Amino acid sequence: MSDFGFVEQAAEARPLHLVPAAAVKDWMARQPDPVRNWLSGREGGLKAGVLERLPGPDGAQAGALAVTADEPGMWAIGDLGKRLGGGDWTLDLSALPNAEADGLCLGWALGTYDFDRYRKPKDDGRARLVWPEGANREAVLAMAGGVCLARDLINTPAEHMGPSELESAARNLADRFGGATAVVAGDDLLAQNFPMIHAVGRAADDAPRLIDLTFGDENRPRLTLVGKGVCFDTGGLDLKPASGMELMRKDMGGAATVLGLAHVILSAKLPVRLRVLISAVENAVAGNAYRPGDILQSRKGLTVEIGNTDAEGRLVMADALALACEESPDLLIDMATLTGAARVAVGTEIAAFFARDDALADAVTAAGRAVAEPVWRLPLHDDYRHMLDSPFADINNAGSGRFAGATTAALFLKEFVADPDRWLHFDIMAWNSRNRPGRPRGGEAMGLRALFHLIRNRYA
Repeated sequence: MSDFGFVEQAAEARPLHLVPAAAVKDWMARQPDPVRNWLSGREGGLKAGVLERLPGPDGAQAGALAVTADEPGMWAIGDLGKRLGGGDWTLDLSALPNAEADGLCLGWALGTYDFDRYRKPKDDGRARLVWPEGANREAVLAMAGGVCLARDLINTPAEHMGPSELESAARNLADRFGGATAVVAGDDLLAQNFPMIHAVGRAADDAPRLIDLTFGDENRPRLTLVGKGVCFDTGGLDLKPASGMELMRKDMGGAATVLGLAHVILSAKLPVRLRVLISAVENAVAGNAYRPGDILQSRKGLTVEIGNTDAEGRLVMADALALACEESPDLLIDMATLTGAARVAVGTEIAAFFARDDALADAVTAAGRAVAEPVWRLPLHDDYRHMLDSPFADINNAGSGRFAGATTAALFLKEFVADPDRWLHFDIMAWNSRNRPGRPRGGEAMGLRALFHLIRNRYA
């Protein structure tokens, strides 16, 4: 595992002073002459986000000042590992008496992430941070490991992250934590009653599959995570335009995120019986691709008319959700890059979620707030169920009209959930569209930290 830019100790470490913008003037008054002289006249420009190198008596760099917001969050040092330009550093939090060391350390760790599988690694002198006193190292490294696992899987293009490679990643997780792995692939999906997973993925060279991981004591509360693993989505015969396919490597972001979340849960040794289900497919175009107007059987027994082959994610999720419900989990969470409508509703940087139980939804919102990860509840409005009506089958996979697309997708999934009061559905972007401290452009485990906080509070 990566050290995420941390070091146990360093004799030559220099201080990194974190100071809120409102406190810079008072902080300067307490500094030695070289520092005061260096910063003299700059107070007005020392705003949140500014990084200043500080001189020592001999003129050599003796430290650095990072100006933060008045109430700095975990991302206050998320980009400093790259901006400091190398060397070893210690955190001086004297100007931030209420600073939360674990959060800052996680921000630092996630800021060291760089996906360099396809290019020469940058040799740009990344800085290292001496572990602050009192930081929960195991918790920080576990969370950083889970998030970066998901990022790596999402960032890997479909050429090297098809259903079989996603299966390998899941097996690696199971092997690491002593879990059991069962996989149903290809035509065995029909024999074992996963007809919609088979239909969506049958046109691809890499066979569709249902990946089933289990961990822990059967007598513990059952927590089940279901992830959408569409490793590439052409849209099927209802073909996406080129612009719509550009980021479709991320259409397995739900699967990647539940694997990352499982990594954190297992590292924390939470007292649950954990199950992870992933429907891994490629929605390809070929002579045997499923068609608009086809009527598919489902594992639950409902028939589904195909209104749009580009609404494939809900089909493969439905069979997995039906399987999950057969053992009545205490909590069922699914994560999927399901609809563009959710992005229209909340943008690309907020994880949208649906829940029928108000108390559970409130707990999710509170968890997101506690860990500085924005989540937003969208309405699971049953009166829109009519938009999924079909004259030929029990349900249509594509809602009629242009409105409420995220809600109708959630309502489709709800048809396959036995106890919706114990179910959470996350509709996520799984991608950072811009660079921010600790959150580089590319794959992102959206909702992971909020969900772990919720799960830990529920079961620890």
